Amino acid sequence: MIERQIEIATKDGPCTTFVAHPDRGGPHPAIVILMDAPAIREELRDMARRYASSGYYVMLPNLYHRAGVLELGPGVLSGDTTAREKMIALMNGLGITSAMDDLDGMLAFADADPAARADAVGVVGYCMSGRFALCAGAHRPERVKAVASFYGVRLLTDKPNSPHLIAKGAPAEFYIACAETDHWVPAEMIGQLRTELAGAHGEVELYAGVEHGFAFPQRAVYDKTAAEQHWERVLSLFRRNLG
Repeated sequence: MIERQIEIATKDGPCTTFVAHPDRGGPHPAIVILMDAPAIREELRDMARRYASSGYYVMLPNLYHRAGVLELGPGVLSGDTTAREKMIALMNGLGITSAMDDLDGMLAFADADPAARADAVGVVGYCMSGRFALCAGAHRPERVKAVASFYGVRLLTDKPNSPHLIAKGAPAEFYIACAETDHWVPAEMIGQLRTELAGAHGEVELYAGVEHGFAFPQRAVYDKTAAEQHWERVLSLFRRNLG
């Protein structure tokens, strides 16, 4: 395995990015992991390593680079009020346009690296970034072939650019995973997603008996069975569309 943390150029300046990929057999299909609200941490780097060990060229960008923040520290997950308030401010300051600009930076970097194959790209987002992943399929439809959202928030709005509508109209195959217990995505919203996306090029799946954040091994809500199902679903999605 080859891994490094580097600065990748974006429209709004350098973005610290963790890159990992196998050390032989390339070039490898590129995927971009879009972080959740608690920011870059070793837990996410470990997940990037697992994607890479499955044969992918993985980029994990720091979406908070515009604010000059890389890591928020363990307090953000243990309930520290100050850290949580900072996280919420950072999260609310990040929009779809900025995330797509960062995605463009990742794609340009992958184009220049002979270890990567970026003609067919996958994007996966967790929590706050689920909506960004879904939007990526329409932002770069000629390249982004598969998108996945795990317990993504703000997927369904009353605006014409609602992420679920963007995913429905994009050529990329989508996969939306929802937790049964999630106050950000209540049952009625899951039902609406299923109804509005019925027949589209993708799937909305409910993970029964688990809570928002179930795939993260350092969370109290981690569920090993559901987490492994998450790996099977997303890796199958990428194999079908990226090779």
